[in-house]
Amino acid sequence: METRVRLLPWSESDFWLLERANEPAMTEHLGGPESPAKLLDRQRRYEALGAREPAAGRMFRIEWLTPDRAPAHHDGPSPAPAVTVGSIGFWEREWRGEAVYETGWAVLPEFQGRGLAAAALTELLAHIGAHGTRDSVHAFPGTDHPASNAVCRRAGFTYLGDVDFAYPPGVPHPSCDWRHRVTPRTGITPSG
Repeated sequence: METRVRLLPWSESDFWLLERANEPAMTEHLGGPESPAKLLDRQRRYEALGAREPAAGRMFRIEWLTPDRAPAHHDGPSPAPAVTVGSIGFWEREWRGEAVYETGWAVLPEFQGRGLAAAALTELLAHIGAHGTRDSVHAFPGTDHPASNAVCRRAGFTYLGDVDFAYPPGVPHPSCDWRHRVTPRTGITPSG
C-alpha cells in the first residue's frame, strides 16, 4: 500500500507541532531542546518564510492520509481522513560556493518507521520542482542518525560524503551531505 501524505503551509496554529518536535527524543540528533524564546522565534521565522515568494522556501505541516481511519459507514466517497504527523521544509542557503536549498523534517515518534518522512520529502521535491529556482536540495542528517540518512536514500538523494555541519549554529556536528538535483525537473511525482 502506498504511503500518502499532503503538505499544508505552516500557520500560527501549528506552534503545538514545534513544541512536540522540541521534546528530548526528537532533538537528540539536533543538539537538544530549544528554549521557549527560541521556539517562538522559530515559529515567527516559519510564518515569515510562508509570506515570501515560493522560491524562497516554505515550511509545511505533514498530514498522513490514513485509509485505515476512514469511517466504517458513509453514504459515498469521502476524502481520506488525515492526521498531522510532523513537519518538513526547505530554505535558501549557500553551500560550498553554490546557491542551494537545504531541507529538514521531523516526524513525531508515534508515526516513525512508516515511510512518512520519505513520502513527505518526495512531495517537497515536487513542490520545489514546481516553484524553486535553485538546482540542488541538500540534507545534512548526522552520521549518528541512520533513520534520516535512510530517508535521503529512499527519496533519491545522492550521498556526497561526511562533513562537519554546524547545527545548532556554531556547533560542528559530524553529518552526511546528501544532494538531490532538482533540474531537469523530471521523475519527481507527488504521491496520490
